[in-house]
Amino acid sequence: MTATATATERAGVLDEAGFIGVLRGLSSSYWGSHPFHRRLHDGGLDRRALGLWAANRWYYQRMLPQKDAAIISNCPLPEIRRAWVDRLAYHDGTADDEGGIERWLRLCEAVGLSREEVLDERHVVPGVRFAVDAYVTFARTRTWVEAIASGLTEMFAGHLMTRRVSDMLAHYDWIRPEHLAYFTDRIEAVSGEGKGTLDIVVRYCVTREQQDAAVAALRFKTEVLWQMLDAIERAAAQP
Repeated sequence: MTATATATERAGVLDEAGFIGVLRGLSSSYWGSHPFHRRLHDGGLDRRALGLWAANRWYYQRMLPQKDAAIISNCPLPEIRRAWVDRLAYHDGTADDEGGIERWLRLCEAVGLSREEVLDERHVVPGVRFAVDAYVTFARTRTWVEAIASGLTEMFAGHLMTRRVSDMLAHYDWIRPEHLAYFTDRIEAVSGEGKGTLDIVVRYCVTREQQDAAVAALRFKTEVLWQMLDAIERAAAQP
């Protein structure tokens, strides 16, 4: 994929502001407005429901490096691959940093789960596994720019993470600030990554077809996240 297009290909193309506006317009579909998330923020989850949320969300976190590796493997542009490879280190960790996956495991332990029961995935419900695996498959089988566009949910995440830290500390008295390191360490990163991801998508979606594909990819991601919470909510409602 290149950042150039013929006049015919550019017919009907959205200008930059219009394209960004359509992408940002999907914010209402982000999982921050899901009823389960609202209850989480309002302090309405018991320990079992909070544990189910943490264990199933961990599966999502665990699979993100595979999604990002798929983007890198499909992308022919060295400059994009160089920019994207840092995400693998963020999630998987390095010699100097434990990584986002490990920080999420510590949150799971804080809400009452053992490391063993999170790692063996006994709490991962079928709907979550299906949705997350579909997301990784999407990244492996679609164009690299569509896969990157699907991650534009980063644009909607920063303020939600900030609110989640304060709300969880306010409503769940067994959770301490150090248990929420995944969020506190991620807030600033998400802000920068969201802008960087948007810049890539705008730069390389130069035809209306590419723009529409990017919008569809982001919509697909919001549906994946919503399906995850639907599945977690159903599991939490069971005796």
